[in-house]
This record gives sequence, structure tokens and C-alpha cells, in this order.
Amino acid sequence: MAAKNGKTYKPTDKEPFMGKRQQTYFRQKLLNWKEDILRENRETLQHLQDENNPLPDIADRATTETNRSLELRTRDRQRKLISKIDEALKRIEDGSYGYCEDTGEPISLRRLDARPIATLSIEAQERHERREKVYRDD
Repeated sequence: MAAKNGKTYKPTDKEPFMGKRQQTYFRQKLLNWKEDILRENRETLQHLQDENNPLPDIADRATTETNRSLELRTRDRQRKLISKIDEALKRIEDGSYGYCEDTGEPISLRRLDARPIATLSIEAQERHERREKVYRDD
């Protein structure tokens, strides 16, 4: 996001948490991310349609099928990611974006900048992962 003085805007702790400027920044970041994923999906679909010719060599066919399967799994993960992006956009609209679902405390701006779909603070995420590991090890 461009600022008035020509520099790129980055949220800081010196401004009100999740004020209009920060909300606009994260909304745009999420929308750009979503558009990139949708563009990649369109390109993948076009690529899969273009490569629909059966190959005579069985090894080539196996490689093509493996690549296609991997691509479809990746697209499925991205479909789930789009859902999380949409949820984050809804949280921006309802005012709950940027706050930890467990503690209600603000999530650090650095974490949100790195992972704009984050719903837990780093501390809450670590607790969640420790609990998950304990149950998984049992």
C-alpha cells in the first residue's frame, strides 16, 4: 500500500491497533493473496485442459498422472486457504480481526503480516500445538 509520502505503508505498534489504516492494509493484503490463488487456479485448469492428450509411453503417463494428482491436491489446499481468507475478511468487517480467539488479546502485527489469516496469538498457537502433540502421542 502506498502512503501519501510515496513510501510503502507498514502497520506499526505506534498507531491504534486495527484502526482504519491497519484494517485497510490487511484487507488489501488478503484480497491480493486471494486473487493470486484464483489466478493460479485458472492457470492450472487451463494447463490441465491443454494436456489432455493420452501419452503412448506408460512411464510418461504415470509421470503425468502423478503431476496432475499433486497439482490437484495443491489446488484443494488452496481452496481451503481461500475459505480462511474469506473468514479473515469477515472478521475485518465485524471488528474481530487481529484478536486472538482464545485470549481476546491482540495478535502481534508481525504475526498478522506474516500470516494474515492467523486467529491465535503466538502463545496461544504454541499452547494449541503442545496440546495437539500430547493427544497425538497418546
